[in-house]
Amino acid sequence: MNLIPLRRHRLATVLLLCCATQPLTASAINSAQIIASALSPSCLEYRIAGICYWLNCGWGGCRILTSVKVKHYIPNAVVSSYAQTGDNPWSEVAMLGTGIPGLAEGGGNNEQKRGLRKDNLRYKNADAIGHPALAAQVFNNFLGSMGYTCAGSATAFVPYFLSTLDALAWRSGVPESVYPEAVTPGLREVGSTGDMWGNVYPRSGFVTQVDDYKTAAVVAQRTADIITRTGQVHVYHPMTANKRDGYWPPEPVTENTGTKNHKWQRLAPAISSSCAVFPDSSNPIATDGAYAWVLWQPYSCCQKRGQTFLYSTDF
Repeated sequence: MNLIPLRRHRLATVLLLCCATQPLTASAINSAQIIASALSPSCLEYRIAGICYWLNCGWGGCRILTSVKVKHYIPNAVVSSYAQTGDNPWSEVAMLGTGIPGLAEGGGNNEQKRGLRKDNLRYKNADAIGHPALAAQVFNNFLGSMGYTCAGSATAFVPYFLSTLDALAWRSGVPESVYPEAVTPGLREVGSTGDMWGNVYPRSGFVTQVDDYKTAAVVAQRTADIITRTGQVHVYHPMTANKRDGYWPPEPVTENTGTKNHKWQRLAPAISSSCAVFPDSSNPIATDGAYAWVLWQPYSCCQKRGQTFLYSTDF
C-alpha cells in the first residue's frame, strides 16, 4: 500500500499559503500561464465516441433510452522534474519541493562524476501537483463549450507526489531496484532499440542518460507511473478514479502505449500548445535543469438516462 498518504486538504492549504516569496528559476512559469496553456483543443481531443443504453422503468413500464458517449482528455497534474531541491519551475509551488525540516531532503549535484569523467548518472527531484486549470472558470467554460464532459481524477493544487517526502525510496531505489521490472532488460523501458531513453524501474530520481531532457522525461514518466496506481511503496497520494456505470476513467499511465492512457504537454523550458508521448521529437535543454509537463489523461462518459446501465457501443 502507499506509505504515509498525503492529506488532500491540509497540503492544498499549505500550498496556497506558501506561494509568493520564492526566487524564480530561469525557466519559471506561473499558474496563469499554466491555465492558459490548458486551453488547447488538440490536447483536449474532444469527440463523440459512441452511444450508451439505459433501462428506464416507471409506472408506465420500462423502455430503453440512449445517451451520447463522449471521450476527451483532462489536464490532471503538472509534473515537474528538476535538478536542485526547491527549483521547481512552477514558481508558486516551488517551496513545497524544499522538503520538511528534520527529514532527509536530498538535493545536491544532478550529475555524478568520477575524477574528470562523467558516468552519465543524473539525479532529478520530482513533484506532481493538481493542475490549476481544474479550479479555473476560464478552463471550465472552455471545457463546457464542447458539450457534455467527464469528471477527472485530480483536484487543483493538491500535491500527489513530492520527492522530498519520498526521500528514502527516491534516493535509494529501495526496494524497487530488485523488482523484476528493474533487473529484466527490455521490461518497462521508455523508448525502444535505437531510441532508448531509460528504464521506468526503479522509480527513483537517478537515471543513466547523457541527455538532460531525456533524464527529466524519464523521471516524469516514473512519477506518473506511481501516482496513477494504488498500493505503491512510495509516499504519495493516488490520483485515481473508479469505473462506474456510464463512466470510464483511464488505465494507469504506461509507457510505449501511444496516447491510450496519457500524453504530455511541455511547460518548461518552453510552453508547447500540443501534446505528445515520450520519446518525443522536441526536446529542448533547460539551462537550469528544470522541466515541467502537464499530464493529460483520457476519460469516456455518458449522461445517465435510466436506473440501469445496459451497455455501450463505440464508433
